[in-house]
Amino acid sequence: MLILPAIDLYEGKAVRLLKGDYAQMTVYSERPREVAEDFRACGAQWIHMVDLEGARDGSTPNFEVVADIARSSGLKVEIGGGIRSMQTVEQYLEAGVSRVILGTAAVKDPAFLKEAADRYGERIAVGADIKDGRIAIRGWLETSDCTAMDFCRQMQQMGIRTLICTDIDKDGAMKGTNHGLYRQLQEELDLDLVASGGVSSLEDVRRLKAEGLYGAIIGKAYYTGAVDLREAIEVAK
Repeated sequence: MLILPAIDLYEGKAVRLLKGDYAQMTVYSERPREVAEDFRACGAQWIHMVDLEGARDGSTPNFEVVADIARSSGLKVEIGGGIRSMQTVEQYLEAGVSRVILGTAAVKDPAFLKEAADRYGERIAVGADIKDGRIAIRGWLETSDCTAMDFCRQMQQMGIRTLICTDIDKDGAMKGTNHGLYRQLQEELDLDLVASGGVSSLEDVRRLKAEGLYGAIIGKAYYTGAVDLREAIEVAK
């Protein structure tokens, strides 16, 4: 199983939100590039990045920060947040990003999602952000009518390979992740599932690995020191 440490960007800084609430934001570093360098020193292969302003507004204000890390870190970068056009997809991929994550666009514009997936294959992932059993969009500020399981099945039928699944109620809460949700998804779907939200202990990592997940994202637990990233990567191997 892969461990994907996370950098969430807001105004060029590495921050974390609590349960997706922009009013509950903590700035952990004003130098995201240095955070990425530490990820590499701990043995990470990937970085999971989110442009929080982009997710909310449908723009890419942190593009240069992402591109700099993709060029300089020596790690594979996946990025989500505000990617709602083929032009933006292409800009990120041309800048050295390894995988682009579509969230709101995957719900609102399935034709765009299909075009991107047909053109770029496994370099396109989908973010399934779940709130009260439904898919949340626009930086988690809105909830769609689509149930989580129906949406995930649609993504599989469309040929999406990688699904980053976030339980918003667990995100940043440091109270463990939703193992029941990931177990159900793993049993019912044939996808590379990445767990996100509440991965806050080595025991979470062990259980997700035992459940057969492709990857797990570690965010706040890294920044607070609750999880030693180097240990988590070893446990996941």
